[in-house]
Amino acid sequence: MIAYSENIKVFTGNSNPEFAKTICKELGIELGKADVKHFADGEASVSLTETVRGADVFLVQSTCKPVNDNLMELLVMIDACRRASAGRITAVIPYFGYARQDRKAKSRDPISSKLVANMLTAAGADRILTMDLHADQIQGFFDIPLDHLRGAPSFVEYYMNKFPEAVFDHENDFVVVSPDVGSVARARNFAQKVHMNLAIVDKRRPKANVSEVMNIIGDVKGKTCILYDDMVDTAGSLCNAAKALVEVGGAKEVYACATHGVLSGPAYERLENSVIKEMLFLNTIPEVNPSAKVKFLDVAPVFARAIEHIHGATSIADLF
Repeated sequence: MIAYSENIKVFTGNSNPEFAKTICKELGIELGKADVKHFADGEASVSLTETVRGADVFLVQSTCKPVNDNLMELLVMIDACRRASAGRITAVIPYFGYARQDRKAKSRDPISSKLVANMLTAAGADRILTMDLHADQIQGFFDIPLDHLRGAPSFVEYYMNKFPEAVFDHENDFVVVSPDVGSVARARNFAQKVHMNLAIVDKRRPKANVSEVMNIIGDVKGKTCILYDDMVDTAGSLCNAAKALVEVGGAKEVYACATHGVLSGPAYERLENSVIKEMLFLNTIPEVNPSAKVKFLDVAPVFARAIEHIHGATSIADLF
């Protein structure tokens, strides 16, 4: 519990209010009072109903679906706090939308994640706190400090408790699998932490949100596989990878985990009909359709500890 609660304020938009409430419970403070609404034409309207003058303000808002509404709410909240003379404004963005648009894939493409970074800075944010950006280099898009939390420790704790035998596994019956080549570094780091070997699903993507599995690099035959990624959107790529692990690689069973459950379109149906035994997410994006196969871990306490460190001007290295 923080020592000087009168100097800190936590507010939330409409993206994930329960997440913000849990953060406040962990910090031992009340959630800030604010009306965050929309006019009939869709314009965001923010009214702070308590003073923030000189306070250390943390605005909790994931830019998940509806992405543009939630992003605009955050920008207006930042502006409201700045104009109300807040001492410092930290945008707490558990899931950072537009992160996949981090480069020009073809001529005349925008780099939208850089644009969003500029917008947050121009609105008046002094600091950003987020988790598992789709690409680490997005940290460099910001001209203000950014604290980048990792979801891996939460998954490591979960799987070490679920599969304690993996720690003493000399037959290598467990393997972490990267669903594509681009996620290899992330999956390798996770595999080292859970003391498992690594395999890679090599695939070709003909067009957006459509993937075709080509090959499996590594030995998964007869093994329990854990697919690890940073986010799942339509779940097509992940489910195809899981299917290939079983049908092509001969895996015994497949589990999957990802930090952000975007879960657009047919994602839930695909996961339900897939060979994946359990799909694990962190609650950076709120659960929309409860499912027996889909499970969420609460990382609000992790964000609460990070906020405590930021407020106290101490290192957050112990969170890694």
